[in-house]
Amino acid sequence: MKILVLYDYPPSPGGLATQGDLLFKGLLELGVEAHAAHLESAQEKEWYYRWFDPDLVLGVGYWGHTPQLVLHPRRYGVRAVPWLVADGYIANYQEVLNALPLILVTSNWVKEMYVRDGVSGDNIEVLPVGCNTDSFIPFAKDDPKILAVREALGISPDQLMILTVGGDAASKGAQEVMQALSIIDAQAPDWKYVCKVWPQPRTVAQNLFDLQMAVSLGIEKNVTYATNTISRNFMPYLMGACDIYAAPSRLEGFGMPQVEAGACAKPVISMKAMGMLDTLIHGETALLAKIAQKIVVDHVILGEESGFEMQHRVTFKDPRTVDYRANVQDIAQYLLKLMNDADLRKKMGAAGRKHVVEHFDYRVVAKRFLEIIRDKLGIV
Repeated sequence: MKILVLYDYPPSPGGLATQGDLLFKGLLELGVEAHAAHLESAQEKEWYYRWFDPDLVLGVGYWGHTPQLVLHPRRYGVRAVPWLVADGYIANYQEVLNALPLILVTSNWVKEMYVRDGVSGDNIEVLPVGCNTDSFIPFAKDDPKILAVREALGISPDQLMILTVGGDAASKGAQEVMQALSIIDAQAPDWKYVCKVWPQPRTVAQNLFDLQMAVSLGIEKNVTYATNTISRNFMPYLMGACDIYAAPSRLEGFGMPQVEAGACAKPVISMKAMGMLDTLIHGETALLAKIAQKIVVDHVILGEESGFEMQHRVTFKDPRTVDYRANVQDIAQYLLKLMNDADLRKKMGAAGRKHVVEHFDYRVVAKRFLEIIRDKLGIV
């Protein structure tokens, strides 16, 4: 079998790039003849079509990447299989997607979103995102690399470190976590809350708003926003430095950081919704807060990135849920429970590590991918 994998290649530290790169790595380790190219590189993709003559092109992205992942290879007679995430609403390309023999999505919730928005579920299969469980491993608390991370963040050995990672922190539920921490501050052991966000223009205003919330809650001295650019090589040590990973994400089609935290044997606090229902087990590997609010809209404004003219308005016959908020009281209760019980943190972390290794290791995901391709498309 010959496979061309399209994603953000060479990989940036982002989620979609990591998703594609780990599957590519898994395929190579399984002995599959595979190459990778950037999804936007029309010339390089055509080059591979001509000399490599792949059996299929696997493209990683969201529905808005349909022209790059599906239409481009189809123009050259190459079979395309997209591996898609969702961003709350699938606004376009239903006709193209419905004509495909196979679509892969990252979770059952993502599949529900595509079906809700007009894509047939008959040919949609769930393939989770892989995790490199050789890099994301449990670390000893006195590991020099772990100590160095904590020292750089200004966290003393006796403080509990709570961590959230994302392009911005608010979308990962950081505001809800801060509200919860303010509720339990007087009862909790000494703690620091670290939000690792990416330095990009769109998050500057959001970061300032989040920090203003920390000030208004009176916990600003315990909240740190880290905005440095870092590589994937550093991420396991950042995860390994925390005591609790907290991310009750507002919109999450899979939840890669939650899985990586589990691989590092860290207990996770998240929300009982969306992709987290596939990746986390409440009471065993994580504590999942209930949904407190659903953000509903009756229209969206789209543009060229979605295949429309600028300022294209889509009005929904039935309002759509596009965002969620976790129950702050639940988060507070779960944080206090984990902060006061080191044995529980250890027990849940061990269960999380076992669950990730068995279900989300990148080699397991690559094998599952090949099984789906064989069963659905007859390619061996």
